[in-house]
Amino acid sequence: MSLIDPRVTKQAKILVKYSTKVKKGDRALIVSDWLAKPLALEVYKELIKAGASEVRVHVDVDEQVISRSYNEFAESYFKYAKPEQIKAFPKLADQELKGLDVWIRLYAQANTRGFSNIDAAKISSRSKVVRPLIDYRVLKTRWVITKFPTEAQAQEADMSLSDYEDFVFPAINEVDWEAKHKEQEKLRKIIDVTNEMHILGPETDLRISKKGRSSENGDGRFNMPDGEVFTSAVENSANGFIAYTYPALYLGKEFHNVRLEFKDGKVVKASAEKNEEALNKILDVDRGGRFVGELGIGNNFAISRFTKDILFDEKIGGSIHIALGSGYKETGSKNVSALHWDMIKDLRRGGELWFDDKLVQRNGKWLVKL
Repeated sequence: MSLIDPRVTKQAKILVKYSTKVKKGDRALIVSDWLAKPLALEVYKELIKAGASEVRVHVDVDEQVISRSYNEFAESYFKYAKPEQIKAFPKLADQELKGLDVWIRLYAQANTRGFSNIDAAKISSRSKVVRPLIDYRVLKTRWVITKFPTEAQAQEADMSLSDYEDFVFPAINEVDWEAKHKEQEKLRKIIDVTNEMHILGPETDLRISKKGRSSENGDGRFNMPDGEVFTSAVENSANGFIAYTYPALYLGKEFHNVRLEFKDGKVVKASAEKNEEALNKILDVDRGGRFVGELGIGNNFAISRFTKDILFDEKIGGSIHIALGSGYKETGSKNVSALHWDMIKDLRRGGELWFDDKLVQRNGKWLVKL
């Protein structure tokens, strides 16, 4: 029997005991990429020890995440599937999902560029079909998404695998998530009584109203790692412009120096130094693709560098991210889209964040007590 890295075991315990709070009698599904087998096995053990009555494991491909993760099966699907297959609703996946209490997704990419040559319109079309499954899973199950470090992800982050492991595991295992929850509850309450957010920085001057919208505490229940507070935008409120600090990533493609101009909520101009045509094609997926669904504030200061992995990057302390497309219903968002695309603005160098007429953050540091 091979030795298990104790960091993997600890991660599994956090996922089962804290994130999804598994209890006796729960029915759970683990969806895992091939390379995450060590973590999948530890999660399985923890689920059984917690009293789960049934645990199923899907490896590598699942209808609910087929548009979000690279694997050979998903790549083959999009390469060979005919239009009628793309449009077919996944009834088996739907039936299984509706029998679940807990859904745990373990990502471990072997190739981060697997979808680079797949038609984005084809993927977007499939996303529309499976959207009801994602909505059901989000609203009706206790779920969490996490990462298991791989060579491919380490290369994207410009790290060796051992250095990348030393980045990933502490961001999950060395955070006091109960304390993080309490800290972010203070921030959430401040945001809840804020009507307008004003983002200022290099090539950025953007105002977004969230009047009447609530905010959510990203405290590790659904993402691991976590560390953000997010809300939604009044759909016709975004006005101004924003230039994103880091490349925007979507299904294996990179979009460099993305700049968006908003008028009455809608992106009226989208430019990029790389893949500008594809950028606009993705935003035109449907009526909601050019409107803001989510405005998130990164608050995990243990994550300080960009690694081309949105699960980590959107949590960078001192950053904000704006997702175009669908917003979260729990925040009151009315924007509906097959798209949900997070793009990140780093405020640590010359950035300001204003809540109504109050400056609350400068250069990525909070000026309010949390």
